[in-house]
Amino acid sequence: MRIRALAFLLILSSSLFAQVTEQQLLQPPGKDWLTYNGSYNSQRNSELDQIKPSNIHSLVAQWAFHVNSGAPMQSVPIAVNGVLYFTQPNALYAIDGRSGRLIWDHHHPLVKVKDREGPQRGAAVYKDRVYYLTTDDYLIALNATTGSVVYEVKIAETTEGYSAPPAPFIAKGKVIVGVAPGDRGLNGWLEAYDADTGKKLWHWDAIPKPGEPGNETWAGDSWKHAGAATWMSGSYDPELNLYYLGLGNPSPDFNGDVRMGDNLYSECMVAIDLDTGKLKWYFQFTPHDMMDWDGSEVPVLVDAVYEGKMRKLLVQADRNGFYYVLDREMGKFLHGVPFVTQLNWASGLTAEGRPIRVPGIEPSLTGTKVCPSSIGAANWMSPAYNRDTNLFYVVALEGCGLATKNTETFRPGGFQYRAGGDVLLHNADWKVYVRALDLITGKLVWEQERVGNMGLGGGLLSTKTGLIFSGELNGQFVALDAKSGKTLWHFNTGEGINAQPMTYMVDGKQYVAIATNTTVFSFALLDHEKGAAK
Repeated sequence: MRIRALAFLLILSSSLFAQVTEQQLLQPPGKDWLTYNGSYNSQRNSELDQIKPSNIHSLVAQWAFHVNSGAPMQSVPIAVNGVLYFTQPNALYAIDGRSGRLIWDHHHPLVKVKDREGPQRGAAVYKDRVYYLTTDDYLIALNATTGSVVYEVKIAETTEGYSAPPAPFIAKGKVIVGVAPGDRGLNGWLEAYDADTGKKLWHWDAIPKPGEPGNETWAGDSWKHAGAATWMSGSYDPELNLYYLGLGNPSPDFNGDVRMGDNLYSECMVAIDLDTGKLKWYFQFTPHDMMDWDGSEVPVLVDAVYEGKMRKLLVQADRNGFYYVLDREMGKFLHGVPFVTQLNWASGLTAEGRPIRVPGIEPSLTGTKVCPSSIGAANWMSPAYNRDTNLFYVVALEGCGLATKNTETFRPGGFQYRAGGDVLLHNADWKVYVRALDLITGKLVWEQERVGNMGLGGGLLSTKTGLIFSGELNGQFVALDAKSGKTLWHFNTGEGINAQPMTYMVDGKQYVAIATNTTVFSFALLDHEKGAAK
């Protein structure tokens, strides 16, 4: 860790380093952006109103901060009183949100060169500390003012093949962390740590052991090397005191013959009691998945009228191609509908939300066309929801794969336990869209194609003024009209974007920021437009 420019620290207002309280974390995103998805409900909808469709043409780059070489960034900056905190794998930076000037940086040394190099999706803040996870499985708490280490906790053994890609999630003084076995024949889990001391408070296994409910859904001893990674940060309902998280695929990916059964709790949305770490309910999107369709897309929490009654809803556009509406109090399935047109593996969903499989559409020794491919109809890119438009916005992929399986036998040692895979089919037909869906019905309202994208790119940001910001894999950062999808503004960053945008305000000026592979860009209105917007 290096502390830069002590004199610069001294001239910064002490308010820049004010403590982040639990009450602040409970609020929707205003001038600060305090969590990975902006708020506990993960709607990614900002209340800031300075930047709007009428003046978006005057949005210009204010600064760009370039990081040293390393794995590409997937981080969402956290904004606290004008200071941005963001990560690249095994490093955390604190910079001035007005100028992009470095305040301090912390670099975590890897003991072994073979330790994994990412991804790592961001930081978390609470009181006077900032937290992040490393690829060799440490939870690190730093002093937010100086960057000095408060504590380090080893949460898993990297030698077994784990990594820790999520941004930590903080609620009620607890730091929630997860791990990604990475299809290496390991099992996922969640843990909570005391934010002040680093003491472990509870542990929850994503794969049930013998004698636990759900273990019977794994044939034989296949539960021992079962997967269900906890790839992402989740969402939280303070009233219900439940933490919601979508879990990853079962292992091995493409050969279900060696793990017959529904394979709980892989591909599930789970609701965990934040105080005890106990499972309250689960809903499985893809029982016995054979296509690596992680169920880890961000769950969005919305209170809305459903069939004439106000309900606490959880909505998700799943990688398997279906859009789901669940009651988040008890996990009841309410509604589901495809949100992509290329979907051939299921003909629909039952009244309980279970997919109705089409026989024979699964990986085979000779290869089978499956839509969507293993990349999925969606992925880890964050969606957004705007209550004014009542639209759910998602990055959607239309494409298929030729899926094969093999009879690879598990061997200890951390190799990729995939037992097959797929290749992209009909490249000309592969297209990526930003789609706006009606929150309740899932009906497509509009779509905007990401031109030239063969991959998924970054996620979305909504604003109350009616804008959707979107980062594309080819480097374009664009603003869309939230009601129509019309492109209103764009900026070429010059390199790929695999992260989610955010927005913040300092000294009465609103900024929008996005991380590319190696650079964080921040944008604001020209000064005369900012003044007119007040």
